[in-house]
Amino acid sequence: MSGATMVLLIYGGAALAGIMLAEAFYLLYAGSKEKRQAINRRMKLQGEQKLTQEQVLIQLRKERGVEGSPSSLSLHGLRVLRAQSGLTVPLPRFLISTTVAAFAAAFGALTVGVPPLFALFAAPALCLMLPFAVLRNLRKRRHKRFGIQLPEALELITRSLKAGHPVPVAIAMVAREMPDPIGTEFGVVADEVTYGSDLVSALHNMFERVGHEDLPLFVTAVSIQSTTGGNLREILDGLSQVIRERGKLRRKVRAISTEGRISAYILSAVPVLLMAGLMALMPQFYGGTWDKPMTWYLLGGTVCWLLIGNAMMFKMANFRF
Repeated sequence: MSGATMVLLIYGGAALAGIMLAEAFYLLYAGSKEKRQAINRRMKLQGEQKLTQEQVLIQLRKERGVEGSPSSLSLHGLRVLRAQSGLTVPLPRFLISTTVAAFAAAFGALTVGVPPLFALFAAPALCLMLPFAVLRNLRKRRHKRFGIQLPEALELITRSLKAGHPVPVAIAMVAREMPDPIGTEFGVVADEVTYGSDLVSALHNMFERVGHEDLPLFVTAVSIQSTTGGNLREILDGLSQVIRERGKLRRKVRAISTEGRISAYILSAVPVLLMAGLMALMPQFYGGTWDKPMTWYLLGGTVCWLLIGNAMMFKMANFRF
């Protein structure tokens, strides 16, 4: 290994260690400070910015793309993804950021010797795929947190109903007592009911904003109870148990299918690690091929086939129920 390669590895390790320390500092101090100040974003807006309940409702609806005219820069699917991901950045600004990142990646590829034609086709493809990839990842993380919080929220509503509170008051208690994402979403429901919307419509609006697969069970239970009557406390008590069991089954299936996902990770990492090892140990091994356009076309085809193989393996290891 050459001295320059060793220096680069040392600098890379130092930079990675610095990033990890900065992230640890933020999680230990900034995150705990924010939690002490406000339990969720809705209460933070009410406390720090001194907004009224109506102003907070309007602000949250605008951030989620619910209120106001739809942006001409977005498609319907992108608007739905943006709302369900919990992203508070305006959609045009988000699209501009992803476009700049895509062209920056293409320019960086040009600087390392990628053929201009390859970079010219890669930049528009990244501009189209990057927003959807980022929003899908954000929505997946948000749905995971929401699914963990939903049984706790239903149990809190059940205890509030046992104490004699009406359903809107019980939902408002969830908004006060639970963190994001479920705290703010139930808070929007409580505010919409306060300003004239019926409970069923407010819950349907929450499902459109969140899109979690377990949420229709709660919305349907409240809708049926509001039209036909019945003991909502017992219904929600059983519903929380059902959702918990669904979560257990989902985690069990994920544990069983871990082998397939790990195989995909290993098969994807082996070519990259092998190439990185050869470049570190024998930099001259690929020295005569980097300036050949066919090299980059073959590498692009290899990456495409690798992605197709990963997609097939993850499809076989993913169970929907």
